[in-house]
Amino acid sequence: MRAMVLDRPGEPLEAREIDVPAPGPEEVLVKVAACGVCRTDLHVVDGDLPDPTLPIVPGHEIVGEVVSCGARVEHLAPGHAVGIPWLGHTCGTCRYCRHGQENLCDTPAFTGYTRQGGYAEYVAADERFAFPLTEAPTAAVAPLLCAGLIGYRSLRLAGDARRIGLYGFGAAAHIVAQLARYEGREVFAFTRAGDAAAQRFARRLGAVWAGASEQSPPELLDAAILYAPVGALVPLALRAVRKGGTVVCAGIHMSDIPSFPYRDLWEERTIRSVANLTRRDGEEFLALAPKVPIETTIEEFPLAAANEALRRLRDGHMTGAAVLIP
Repeated sequence: MRAMVLDRPGEPLEAREIDVPAPGPEEVLVKVAACGVCRTDLHVVDGDLPDPTLPIVPGHEIVGEVVSCGARVEHLAPGHAVGIPWLGHTCGTCRYCRHGQENLCDTPAFTGYTRQGGYAEYVAADERFAFPLTEAPTAAVAPLLCAGLIGYRSLRLAGDARRIGLYGFGAAAHIVAQLARYEGREVFAFTRAGDAAAQRFARRLGAVWAGASEQSPPELLDAAILYAPVGALVPLALRAVRKGGTVVCAGIHMSDIPSFPYRDLWEERTIRSVANLTRRDGEEFLALAPKVPIETTIEEFPLAAANEALRRLRDGHMTGAAVLIP
């Protein structure tokens, strides 16, 4: 099969012919219809995340169709449409798995990082972490598998906040904005200074205000969610939330957070992070998305153009989400 392979972090992906993976006893083989290009892929390729399994095929916003099943697969069959997310395997026995926190599993595996991913024509996936889809596995659905899922989890960790600030208006934020508006929340969008296109995009999706990350919103926020992996945004977001407000850091990687006065944190403001996702997140969000309904803004790239899609994302030149089509 054709695949885009990372041999060493910091180098471009290489187009290569490799063997179609053989599914294990509890795995399914999936023909990839589309795979989203996520900022986490960028962190893997650029070497921000340590110890990837090399060589690795990146990609974890995968949608496709099951073509064969391992001997112990119970709930999926050939022809089923599925989505495959970042969290690709958990042990099921550690204290976190036993207490409903499988996203914090002690020995997890991650699609496109420690197990082979979806920048390819086929991928093998643990049946437990292949979510059945109620809609066709199209390019528009692919971003829901990470940008959507992590966005959903980050919004839930923000609690019942009515006024939500979204820092970094890209793939995740453009999905979360729609979900937040559906739930009756007010969205305030923060972008790079001078990024008028992203600010117009945010307003088009229902944001009541859009401006530069360095600006103060017209009123204090109940919570802020950071999708841009920039630690310097944390103090800015703290100063933008009210007393008792929450700042949620939604990325798997972020540059260092600079020091800031304790006064900015005082009055019971909270900083918290989002780590991965649970299967329950996936089930809840994928059932909710068609009800909103969430419409993704995407730009399609052929599989061989994966490096170009990553470059566009790295440079901040994507509106919405990039999706690879094998």
